[in-house]
Amino acid sequence: MAKLPTPQMLVASRPAFPDKSWLDTKPEFMPGSFCYPAKKETMELLHMPNPHEWDPAAEDWNLPENWEKILCDAFADRLEKHRSLKLFMDICVRCGACADKCHFFLGTNDPKNMPVLRAELLRSLYRRDYTMLGKILGKKVGARGWDMSVVKELFYYAYQCTECRRCSLYCPYGIDTAEITMIVRELLHEVGLGIHWIMDPVKNCSFTGNHLGIQPHSFVEIVEMLADDCETVTGIRPKTPFNKKNAEILFITPSGDVFADPGIYTFMGYLLLFHELDLDYTLSTYASEGGNFGSFTSFNMAKKLNAKMYAEAERLNVKWLLGGECGHMWRVINQYMDTYNGPAPANMEIPVSPITGTVFSNATSTKMVHIAEFTADLIYHNKLKLDPSRNDHLVTTFHDSCNPARGMGLLDEPRYVLKHVCNNFVEMPENTIREQTFCCGAGSGLNTEEIMELRMRSGMPRGNALRYVQQKGGVNHMACVCAIDRATLPPLADYWAPGVSVSGLHELVGNALVMKGEIKRTMDLRQEELPNVAEDEPEESPADAPEAQGEGR
Repeated sequence: MAKLPTPQMLVASRPAFPDKSWLDTKPEFMPGSFCYPAKKETMELLHMPNPHEWDPAAEDWNLPENWEKILCDAFADRLEKHRSLKLFMDICVRCGACADKCHFFLGTNDPKNMPVLRAELLRSLYRRDYTMLGKILGKKVGARGWDMSVVKELFYYAYQCTECRRCSLYCPYGIDTAEITMIVRELLHEVGLGIHWIMDPVKNCSFTGNHLGIQPHSFVEIVEMLADDCETVTGIRPKTPFNKKNAEILFITPSGDVFADPGIYTFMGYLLLFHELDLDYTLSTYASEGGNFGSFTSFNMAKKLNAKMYAEAERLNVKWLLGGECGHMWRVINQYMDTYNGPAPANMEIPVSPITGTVFSNATSTKMVHIAEFTADLIYHNKLKLDPSRNDHLVTTFHDSCNPARGMGLLDEPRYVLKHVCNNFVEMPENTIREQTFCCGAGSGLNTEEIMELRMRSGMPRGNALRYVQQKGGVNHMACVCAIDRATLPPLADYWAPGVSVSGLHELVGNALVMKGEIKRTMDLRQEELPNVAEDEPEESPADAPEAQGEGR
């Protein structure tokens, strides 16, 4: 962070619009403007097509000899396979309603980061081969053919899109630019062009069941250590069931929650909640990841990585799935799980809360419930004893993570929980939250340090909204329900609104939860002292008692 320009300098240094037409303006590959490429051995292990060594800053990317045919054939295949893609190619009228809705455009002032123009990069290729005007008039109507500069341009801008779908919210035709980005990345993978920060987690998930490459025994050890920490804070060691057959619920969460700070405190909150409820659940050392980096790679890869959840639910013979706080996990589940891996195994049932009896009919098809829905239902039915004053040192705001918010409509449940576990809550401005939420600026596999300045630029809209409530409402904490956000928002907050901390929702639930038989809480889940906790007064000796001194009451 020390090498970054100040926020004021960063805003002032946004470049002016180029003088040339977008067709004649080419991107400059400079350090910090691109992610590191995937390693050849990683691509080989995943059986990805045409793996090879290459350098984005080099002139020659070492593409296969017939790369143009590969890309043309792959594009034709996707147009045949995805009816939505052909629709998106045909119906855009370039009205510009999406132009200023993208955080990358707002942060970089690069016109090709307007969603309409980012999609036009692919649409121009479609126009040449699939429209009459494009075939006849060519460049005059914005049609162009494949060449190396086009490939480089597609790579440059496909990884300056976090697939947050904010632009699609404002499109009068409902064009999903995120899906266009997903297709562009698929095409690039056909000629061996991928990035390390996506393909390495995909490799890990393929071989170990989670993105971080945590082996089953290590996964167990980490969870057990977190249970030990829970005992230090509460005096109660929560149970940690693994691979338990015939449990009612299989709980699946992103692996970042068992490995990365501050996600581990969210996981501790899960453990305490489940223990207090005496929930009949199990964790899995095979399906130890809910997140899906495959969705940043290809539809087939996303399908493959998602399959383990149903496979494990069937092996362990559970009734339904409960999912933790993750972003892309929930977009895949809510939008694609039926077509990827459905129908659910025959042993699974429509989820019913064993504590409240609530039937989660919204999960009739997927058989999977979001932890925020589950906990909000518990609070609504007065099944939890909560002491929100334990979070009184926090003035909290809430970041609507893009995929749970826009991808599945999870808007009110996290707020309902948050307002019951925190006494001090402040909303960010209306046009930056709920369906209109701004992205963290580093989703879809872009949370890598080599593009930190670019991340801070793209995170400017979220950072600006956070800084506003920090200054106007005294906000010093931001909660969210996404593992990537818990990784990307701390540096964003440190940069744009220093002094604001970040957590998951269930860390705050764990802090506020009053458990049967717990010791007096003097620490939060981070083992930091709780303010305003009165120290126990020392017991009086008989000689000091008022009666012993001849004083009556």
